[in-house]
Amino acid sequence: MDIEQLWIILKFTFLGLFQGFTEPIPISSSGHLLLAQHFLGIEIEGNNFTFELMVNSASLIAVLLVFREDIMRLIQRGLGYIKTRNPEDKTEFNFIVYLIIGTIPAGVIGVLFDEDISRLSGPQTVAITLMITGVALFLIRNLRGKRGESGMSMKDAVIIGFAQAVALIPGISRSGATIVAAMARGIHQETALRYSFLLFVPVSLGGMILSFSDLLSDDNLADLWIPYLLAFIASLIASYFSLKWFMNIMAKGNLIYFAIYCLTVGPIVLLVLWIS
Repeated sequence: MDIEQLWIILKFTFLGLFQGFTEPIPISSSGHLLLAQHFLGIEIEGNNFTFELMVNSASLIAVLLVFREDIMRLIQRGLGYIKTRNPEDKTEFNFIVYLIIGTIPAGVIGVLFDEDISRLSGPQTVAITLMITGVALFLIRNLRGKRGESGMSMKDAVIIGFAQAVALIPGISRSGATIVAAMARGIHQETALRYSFLLFVPVSLGGMILSFSDLLSDDNLADLWIPYLLAFIASLIASYFSLKWFMNIMAKGNLIYFAIYCLTVGPIVLLVLWIS
């Protein structure tokens, strides 16, 4: 193995860890990945979509592992309600409906405005949107909603769904936007977190399906399969432990830390860009 090959492996592993750690927490993984590549001068060899597909798929698996019991409960009781009409299972059935409704805005807007959103992918945009994320997190830092899954409504799903669509802009955290929207609607933080990450599942699956053709067309796949695999593994491990850590922070109501972080990093990035 020569120096160049070793550098590629280290680079892919680092970016996999970086993406995996930042994916679950409300600071925007896509925005931070863009900043890391810009300021560190790191370029992704091969097809960038392949790299994104690998690390995002790893984060999806981490979410599925962490919320596996909730997913099984929704499948068994929620889908079972269609057949049994058991009133005790209606909450799970409604939750599935709300997940479907909440997925639609990001899916439609992502397809219709993909090129326009791509034009916003710059460090200056990320700096500004990080500050917006920070302000939003700061505003809801002390909210303690009382509504759980049984108290959610179709209106909640639509509002949270549009919040997720806004997070298509780099620097706007997907988890942050959906959790902020849910808590602003009076939903309990535990339910807000669970809905946010279960909402990530269909969105991520949809992205994987749309990106699969890019994977097949990547001419460098045969040469870069080891770096891709290492990025996948790194992202999976980092996403899993980062999500568990974030769940603990949410339980304690300490979102203020992420607000302070975003409101600090955003201006620093703008300052560095202005100086340079």
